[in-house]
Amino acid sequence: MTTAAVIVAAGRGSRAGGDRPKQWQMLAGQPVLAHTIAAFRGRVDRLVVVIHPDDRAAAQAIAGDALLVEGGATRAESVRNALEALAGSGLRHVLIHDGARPAVPGAVIARVLAALEASAGAAPALPVTDALWRGDGGLVRGTQDRAGLWRAQTPQGFRFEAILAAHRAHPGGAADDVEVARAAGLDVAIVDGDEANLKVTFPGDFARAEAMMKDRNMDVRLGNGYDVHAFTEGDHVWLCGVKVAHDRALLGHSDADVGMHALTDAIYGALAEGDIGRHFPPSDPQWKGAESHIFLRHAAGLMRARGYELGNCDVTLVCERPKIGPHAAAMQAALAAIMGVDAGRVGVKATTSERLGFTGREEGIAALATACLVRA
Repeated sequence: MTTAAVIVAAGRGSRAGGDRPKQWQMLAGQPVLAHTIAAFRGRVDRLVVVIHPDDRAAAQAIAGDALLVEGGATRAESVRNALEALAGSGLRHVLIHDGARPAVPGAVIARVLAALEASAGAAPALPVTDALWRGDGGLVRGTQDRAGLWRAQTPQGFRFEAILAAHRAHPGGAADDVEVARAAGLDVAIVDGDEANLKVTFPGDFARAEAMMKDRNMDVRLGNGYDVHAFTEGDHVWLCGVKVAHDRALLGHSDADVGMHALTDAIYGALAEGDIGRHFPPSDPQWKGAESHIFLRHAAGLMRARGYELGNCDVTLVCERPKIGPHAAAMQAALAAIMGVDAGRVGVKATTSERLGFTGREEGIAALATACLVRA
């Protein structure tokens, strides 16, 4: 383990309005903090989230993979609590980030980490480009030269042992961790920040952050599913949630809805969550004869819990009989209802294998499905 991210989210600021701290207010379908944490997953070896004691249950729900550390009376105390919790773990670098900056681009994180190879500290910033005034009593009283001025952002990165020692020695009251580092004599390199990396502070910032995230995060995931079931004795088959009369049935551990199984696996695949067997093992007798909508609802729920919505999906059934065309609209509606989406996002169609293979010999039915998930 070489790099950790400390996400500071213990504050109780009220300037953002609302009935809860800003890091717990909703942004694009998830708490602000959930977006912030997600920005660091896969980019660091360890996640630490500094929380208020009252928020532990909520934090565990969105950050089960993180170390949760209770904060102090000030931001500096909160950061130090996190650093002390990591002491002795062999870390090389640490990134310290505001929990209220949910739209930090991955490129900014990468620039900070790269700069730490040559400097004891590094932080993103944007040069001040607007004119600066000094004001008093609602009137402009003077101007301020903006040359050499920067708007500081996070994550602020440091060599771990150096920033731990700096916090231990600092008397407190620093504006940020760069101030702590500089007080200890550490050089801090400036790397390019990003306008999208805004800190949610006032009520209007939520809409700004969401707009920036949508513009930047075209996070699109594709998944494919494939399933087959053999025919057995019976008088109907279940296909895409619709009971279709037939002179055979499909053999399976559950209700053998081959189309719904393929679609469920496509959603799991897009989330990198394996397949139905991982979540509903066929060795477990409770799933014997289970209705397949249980599996699809679970996949759709997991999709939303991970912050995605269904862009669209498409299911192709491969069989000679029964004929799918007369039932396709009902199948489309059934799948849409189970997933809680508009039917216009669900495609169902069928083809034959031109009498080739097991489907051509009418020994069973195959299904293929594709699901496209987009960040909510």
